[in-house]
Amino acid sequence: MTRTPQHRSGEPDPLRVLTLDRLKRRTSMKWRTYPEDVLPLWVAEMDVPLAEPVVRAVTDALRLGDTGYPAGTAYAEALAAFAAERWGWGGLAVERTAVVPDVMLGVVEMLKLVTGPGDPVVVNPPVYPPFYQFVEHLDRRVVEAPLGADLRIDTEVLEEAFRHAAGAGGRAAYLLCSPHNPTGTVHTATELATVAALAERYGVRVVADEIHAPLVTGGTPFVPYLSVPGAERGLALMSASKGWNLAGLKAALALAGPGAGADLARMPEEVGHGPSHLGVIAHTAALREGTAWLDALLAGLAGNRRLLTGLLAEHLPGVAHLPGEATYLAWLDCRALGLGDDPAETFLNRGRVALSSGIPFGTGGAGHVRLNLATSPEVLAEGVRRMAAALR
Repeated sequence: MTRTPQHRSGEPDPLRVLTLDRLKRRTSMKWRTYPEDVLPLWVAEMDVPLAEPVVRAVTDALRLGDTGYPAGTAYAEALAAFAAERWGWGGLAVERTAVVPDVMLGVVEMLKLVTGPGDPVVVNPPVYPPFYQFVEHLDRRVVEAPLGADLRIDTEVLEEAFRHAAGAGGRAAYLLCSPHNPTGTVHTATELATVAALAERYGVRVVADEIHAPLVTGGTPFVPYLSVPGAERGLALMSASKGWNLAGLKAALALAGPGAGADLARMPEEVGHGPSHLGVIAHTAALREGTAWLDALLAGLAGNRRLLTGLLAEHLPGVAHLPGEATYLAWLDCRALGLGDDPAETFLNRGRVALSSGIPFGTGGAGHVRLNLATSPEVLAEGVRRMAAALR
């Protein structure tokens, strides 16, 4: 019998607990979108059991019949304590927070507060596809400021996008992805301070999606946008959703800098009706009691990043990959393989492995795929083997 490796916290590596047969019993999007013979390494769901404190908190609530409407500030208080302990940020003001249904619906509500119909919203492609979908559905106009070749924010390109957006009339916003999805880039304090200075210079309001903040590894510090000088008028969204695999338990927090509290106060009261009370309970428990589990997960993810680098070098040397410092996603440049703009189709049809197509991620996405490495080393190795087999 093989023992599951344990982190120094005593927690087993969550990525090595569940078998593929057990995972296939799940009914969520990851496991039901494709036929059973397809190995799913695409959407952002992790192949992990839930942290025990989360299971206990939700189970206790169900036993009590505590399934009503959310109330109070426990979630915000838990996040504030987590931010102080984890990131050394003591500036998360509970009184300048609001519970929202999830991060992207929170983004929509924040953009409603600081922009109007037809106004420009700057994004950094390649970037999370819902940035385009939600912004356009909101009747705002996407302005692209592509990342540089190093997959970091190109401040000259960003300044030009701000200048263009500000000169178009109306009210401009910048939807910042931090850490960045799909590249796993962690923006530095210097980079974020530059963003804040440019935003103030051109009158652009920053809304930061920081959902992947708990998933930073390798000693790289995560810097909350609202913690940098000049970000006082910024808004941010955070959640335990990605860090603890809680997408099905809806809840997130909107945060406002000192100069944006009045904006957040204008958010309609009914927005707070959207989050799940059980979601709030689960996220609060994760932040308060789930850090040992998170640390074990991060160690497992670091191992999988190293494994992926080795597997690609051995089986797919034509794939370029710059390992990220955060998230559990890998951005793979497959252009040298000659598979056209959408290599995900080849990997799916010939290799029976599902990856996210790079095309919906915007400029810079063609010829790329996004791979979810939050799975067991065995499943990850099988996924790469199938990708290689698709080329033969």
